[in-house]
Amino acid sequence: MNRVRTIGTVAASGILAVGISVLLAGSAFAHCDTTSGPIIPEAKAALEKGDVTPILKWVKQDNEAEIKVAFTKTVAVRAKGPVAKELADQYFLETLVRLHRAGEGAPYTGIKDEPVEPIVAMADKALADGTPDEMSKKISGHMAAAIKEKFMKVVEAKKNKDKSVEAGRGFVEAYVIYMHHVEGIHAAIMSAGAHHAEAGGGTPAHKD
Repeated sequence: MNRVRTIGTVAASGILAVGISVLLAGSAFAHCDTTSGPIIPEAKAALEKGDVTPILKWVKQDNEAEIKVAFTKTVAVRAKGPVAKELADQYFLETLVRLHRAGEGAPYTGIKDEPVEPIVAMADKALADGTPDEMSKKISGHMAAAIKEKFMKVVEAKKNKDKSVEAGRGFVEAYVIYMHHVEGIHAAIMSAGAHHAEAGGGTPAHKD
């Protein structure tokens, strides 16, 4: 059981290492429901300006009318005083994030005041910098180091694989971990250009 769990964990880490677009479409759903994500600051700025247009892009067209109504109500209520403004703003932000996540097929679990995952922050920084070079270099470096580490473990285990059953099993475990890791990376690369709803087709072919 521990071996299976280890293999699964390693395979997943391989996918996360290079499948940045897959990650952003999956676990990074939560990126948009945090105060440090891109939606909340833009929504607050829109409320201050009284213009809903800049934030319509965050919801599907089917939800556009609902968010416009919520925005109009919020602008009207927030003019009634500081307490009313705070409550109205919170109502609108929660409505916006809920509709955005619904459009991505993700559940709404509230707005979180917590930092985003490092990989997500790195991806946002690359956009702010206007170049993916630094991010690509870091991801490639981590990926290469992880592959080399697992490769060398297989090489070392292979030297003694026929000396005993236990040594042979050690080789097999190292081999499977290595192969799943490489296949996970390949699956992530192959699925990176696909829509996140179709990303489930990149299942590794190797079976233990």
